[in-house]
Amino acid sequence: MSRVFSGIQPSGELHIGNYLGAVKNWVELQSRHECIYCIVDYHAITGAYEPADLRRRTRDMAVSLLAAGVDPDKCTLFVQSMVPEHTELAWIFNTVTPLGELERQTQFKEKAGKQESIPAGILNYPVLQAADILLYKADQVPVGEDQVQHLELSREIARRWNAKFGVDFFPEPKPLLTASRRIMGLDGGAKMSKSLGNTVGLVEDKESIWQKLRPAVTDPARIRRTDPGTPDICNIYHLHKAFSDAPTVANVVKQCTTAGWGCIDCKQVLAASMERDLEPIRARARELAAHPERVTAILDAGALHARRLARKTLDEVKHIMGLD
Repeated sequence: MSRVFSGIQPSGELHIGNYLGAVKNWVELQSRHECIYCIVDYHAITGAYEPADLRRRTRDMAVSLLAAGVDPDKCTLFVQSMVPEHTELAWIFNTVTPLGELERQTQFKEKAGKQESIPAGILNYPVLQAADILLYKADQVPVGEDQVQHLELSREIARRWNAKFGVDFFPEPKPLLTASRRIMGLDGGAKMSKSLGNTVGLVEDKESIWQKLRPAVTDPARIRRTDPGTPDICNIYHLHKAFSDAPTVANVVKQCTTAGWGCIDCKQVLAASMERDLEPIRARARELAAHPERVTAILDAGALHARRLARKTLDEVKHIMGLD
């Protein structure tokens, strides 16, 4: 069985972009692979944050992941900072990673262009990502399109370290691109992101979701209700494909292209489809929030298992390098 690793930053509660773009795939993968899932709080501290807020967001993320179907009986779920081997291996990888490779990373260039003083952690962010993955010798990583470049750097770091010490130790992890690769925000202009305020929370209540869906951007060319629409350029249609069944999606296409209904009608059907998926998740989240000790026990057990795997890898790495 192949080993899969994936991480997610502790941004708090999941939104449907996280769920459709990554976590739903995590749930499916855990039945077919040995899966290790990590809440990457060390990555989160490269930007401004409040300690109390980070603790809360990390906890909320764990609850959301478990409510969404991540099953500790089928996978390993833990918080990155509970396994110090991540940062130890990252330092080792820093010694074989060329500076130029890091400076060419797209996300570094984007973030560097917005700040006067660039923390070294932003430059070294993908080195820690490589350590996250390779610490567990994962051979597959579910990623979105925007993370493929960082994964390629992980593969390059594995090659460089292996070549330097004349061993075939670290695998070169392959990307597993998800079916729903990029979920656009309700404003229609950018990827769904909490920082942009264009998201729908995974555990938001029914009425709150409808208040967000109702004004959401649709086909910009459809001005009047009697105008036929083009589903492929409408984000509501793409959300239908994620939440609605095939007959409903086919009806959406028919009604939209013939002006058989208006955008509000389309959104009401979407809201009903979303409610069928999201209400069970909300119920599980409420149950977990009512029993925080269960979440603590799951994260502790996950970290214990992860540390056993990580310690074995790092002990072998240090022996190969002459550090034992």
